[in-house]
Amino acid sequence: MNQVPSFAVVSGAQVHQVLGGREEEVVATIEAAYRLHGEGQTVNPDSYFLRFPDRPSSRIIALPASIKGDVEVHGIKWISSFPENVAAGIPRASAVLILNDAETGYPFACLESSIISAARTAASAALAAARLGEARGRRPTRVGFFGVGLIARYVHRYLAGSGFAFESIGVHDVSAEYAEGFAGYLRRAEGVDREITIHDKAEDLIRASDLVVFATVAGEPHVSDPRWFAHNPLVLHVSLRDLSPEIVLDSWNIVDDIEHCMKANTSPHLAEQLVGHREFVAGTLYDVLTGAITPPADRPVVFSPFGLGVLDMAVAKYVYDRVRETDGLHTVPDFFHELKRYG
Repeated sequence: MNQVPSFAVVSGAQVHQVLGGREEEVVATIEAAYRLHGEGQTVNPDSYFLRFPDRPSSRIIALPASIKGDVEVHGIKWISSFPENVAAGIPRASAVLILNDAETGYPFACLESSIISAARTAASAALAAARLGEARGRRPTRVGFFGVGLIARYVHRYLAGSGFAFESIGVHDVSAEYAEGFAGYLRRAEGVDREITIHDKAEDLIRASDLVVFATVAGEPHVSDPRWFAHNPLVLHVSLRDLSPEIVLDSWNIVDDIEHCMKANTSPHLAEQLVGHREFVAGTLYDVLTGAITPPADRPVVFSPFGLGVLDMAVAKYVYDRVRETDGLHTVPDFFHELKRYG
């Protein structure tokens, strides 16, 4: 007879403690999850968006997912994005994640998930940068961050944790205050005499970078000139809606999942609507990992990850296992009460 699992709550402080300094392990966890997804060992339904007529810029998203392999877990992430929070001095995003037992379906953990979400996003970006750079025969040496919030900070951390050592780092944001704050973080984090430049113009940042990280809250394309990418950079299009269809169509594109990415008016989705097909998408990151496709050196290469719930489940289970190994789980006694069918 299956036993009802105990229910535990894992705090953000515990998540931070587990993930800190383990960037390589988290990237390996993400790569394993991508491989399981590519092999059909996952279930990843469409995300569900809860929107508000009186707050059109805000949303809460539900990402259900199931993953097999060594992870063997079901679950759901419930993540909000309220951009107005930033002006009030608190982060834009907040999240929780529920893990469900694969055998009984019972939830067995609730984890603070804004850190998990940021880590899986950054690890995915770092994995793509490493594998695409290697496949093109060169690792980027000049990185530019377009948008400088929490995700940009995590992407920088995971790039550094994956062995990237940049000759120069560029920064651009619509807010000069935020750009200066991020540049200050970079100076502290790099700990060396690294060239860090704040670019007032988006064009200058892009042209000066062979790796461009888009991590904005843009709801529609705001970068539209393909000539800015004539030097064929690698683009981590993390925020998905920054590039015009013309830039997408002029580039070599990969995504994490084609069906998921071609919706919700992402830049690739807008490109599909413009031309009526998806032939401009070369394939997925799984195809790159397995050697099925190879990125060219003579075109801009754009990675547009929609963000798969299975990645969140993999990182959350990794965190849960590490906390359990140290006897750090905060369990809730009697969380499940009605356990007898007839009382």
